[in-house]
Amino acid sequence: MKYFVAGSTARTAAELAGIHRNTSIRFFHKLREKIAAKQQSRSEPFCGKIELDESYFGGVRKGKRGRGAAGKIAVFGLLKRGGKVYTQIILDAQSQTLMPIIREKIEPDSIVYTDCWRAYNALDVSEFKHYRINHSKLFAKKHNHINGIENFWNQAKRHMRKFNGIPRQHFNLFLKECEWRFNMGSPKDLLNDLKKILKELY
Repeated sequence: MKYFVAGSTARTAAELAGIHRNTSIRFFHKLREKIAAKQQSRSEPFCGKIELDESYFGGVRKGKRGRGAAGKIAVFGLLKRGGKVYTQIILDAQSQTLMPIIREKIEPDSIVYTDCWRAYNALDVSEFKHYRINHSKLFAKKHNHINGIENFWNQAKRHMRKFNGIPRQHFNLFLKECEWRFNMGSPKDLLNDLKKILKELY
């Protein structure tokens, strides 16, 4: 558990703990399953100032990058400033996909910050107060920015890169692990929460 919290790969943890790597791989997989389930049950609507953004995960590929890139996994994220993040895998970044998630996860009258992607135009005539930042011109204008959620994307991608490829069918487990790491804070808090999750289950 300590090696997992420290961000070690299963193979590294197996070598340090003196166990077979398949045992370690199975153990880490089970931990991610329990963490993902717990993150879903903890998810409550956000209120206040919320940053919204999508990101694309996957191996390095030639051709188009970002929105519409082939072979990538699209993820939508919401981050409450000074608070927690929520992530969800999406099929596409169109308004009809994003707006139901936004309405489910954010309380009316909240302030939402986005970039200028056209799917967010629906927010201009919604129950939310909407600000957008044009990244082609600048990344922040006083309180108008989405630096918090972009910082989370950077952390998540940096953590996932060490695994040299994640099976598509298990990607959500790794995504929710990154969400959990961001939301819980310090390694000590992560370990204490992991123990709490396992005690509730067993």
